[in-house]
Amino acid sequence: MRRIFLVFLLLFTGGMGLWTAAAPFFNLTVRRDPQVEKIVAAVSAESIRQSVKALVGFHSRHSASAQDHPTRGTGAAARWIRSRFEEYGRAAGGRLKVEFDAFDQTMPRMNDRTLRFVNVVARLPGRRPERMLVVAGHYDSLAFGVEPDDFQPGANDDASGTAAVLELARVMSPHEFDATLVFIAFAGEEVGLVGSRHWARQARDKGWRIEAMITNDIIGNIEGGNGVIDNNSLRVFSEGPPAGPSPATSEGPPAGEDADPPPARRTAASEVDSPSRQLARYIKEKGEAYLPNFTVRLIYRRDRFGRGGDHVPFNEAGYAAVRLTEANEDYRRQHQRVREEQGIRYGDLPDKVSYPYAAQVTRVNAAALASLALAPAPPEPVSISGGGRYDTTLRWPVPDDPRVAGYNVLLRETDAPVWQRKLFYPKASLDVQDGTATVVLKNVVIDNYFFAVQAVDGRGNESLPVFPRPAPRRRTR
Repeated sequence: MRRIFLVFLLLFTGGMGLWTAAAPFFNLTVRRDPQVEKIVAAVSAESIRQSVKALVGFHSRHSASAQDHPTRGTGAAARWIRSRFEEYGRAAGGRLKVEFDAFDQTMPRMNDRTLRFVNVVARLPGRRPERMLVVAGHYDSLAFGVEPDDFQPGANDDASGTAAVLELARVMSPHEFDATLVFIAFAGEEVGLVGSRHWARQARDKGWRIEAMITNDIIGNIEGGNGVIDNNSLRVFSEGPPAGPSPATSEGPPAGEDADPPPARRTAASEVDSPSRQLARYIKEKGEAYLPNFTVRLIYRRDRFGRGGDHVPFNEAGYAAVRLTEANEDYRRQHQRVREEQGIRYGDLPDKVSYPYAAQVTRVNAAALASLALAPAPPEPVSISGGGRYDTTLRWPVPDDPRVAGYNVLLRETDAPVWQRKLFYPKASLDVQDGTATVVLKNVVIDNYFFAVQAVDGRGNESLPVFPRPAPRRRTR
């Protein structure tokens, strides 16, 4: 009882005066929102199975396959995906806005052949349409050594991810959120991330404020080629800070961009606290809160070694973006011509997809996306000071937003991979001068911990954590 009481005090009184240097870190308490629980519970493994089966039924979704055939090829697949989005939009009262993002591109690796690529995009406008959250999968397929119109099922890579995006659109469209949700089925991933690179560049050029991007790629297999079976975890890949600051648009850097130059990063020791890493930790926390028997593993790499996915162009454009992938891959089912040799089956076929597992991965997406979309915008920027002192001071702007009930100050020890403690500060209790809040953590030495701040609404929905940048130094005698 004493442990529970202390956690309650720390969470709901801001922890003022309760901190001591020797105080133990407690496990975080995550408040579950009934609306998010409803969305997570609505995800259907059978609906995902039907979508994968339909996508495999187009015979080939290779980027150079037929565009105009009514039932085969990448063109027919794009039209079918659009029809599904439109069906879900009609069921939700017409709020889901669906469009083709089509463009032509010459492909040097295909003897300079010009191909048409079609991203299928569905937007669910939020109360604050400038805030955008993107979730994606790619619908093209690729098997080596066969012609573009030959059978290339692509059931797990990546009909499974596309089916997850369709399912998320189905279960989330009836709900209203603060942020705008963008569901995308990308074209051309297998031939150089063509579709996602085109869309991310467009987002950057237009100054779109994308707070988070999640790509789902290869999310339906539970048995690795090494014989390991795991239906109870998934991997989230996230990159660290870029080598240098990303160029800003005329409207400034997008939300989530780590614009600190390398010297500032070294001062803050933010090597493992990029915006993408904050997103990955958030997915882990929310996913495991709403699916308590499922594990979200943080992989501190941009992607699998030597490989890449549709989140990479978003990373390159300065956005927080991560990849969700199954725990164990079977390389006999990736990019392989369908065949059997010496009793071993090769090829990415739908009977090897675990639809209950793909549904669990989709529920992790739903928990994180719905929590982010319901929460207020993250506080930006956050600054920190305290070098050479026994107290740590954090400052951040407090907007005139009635939905913000307060802020969490997050802490973790420097060798801890995830946040270990939350101190909640009600908005009314904050010391706010000229629109900026100042919080002093007494007897918390800045050298010993990492910190972040997130906005919280009245129902406990939390924004992405914002890692603080060093405050400007003041000259002292």
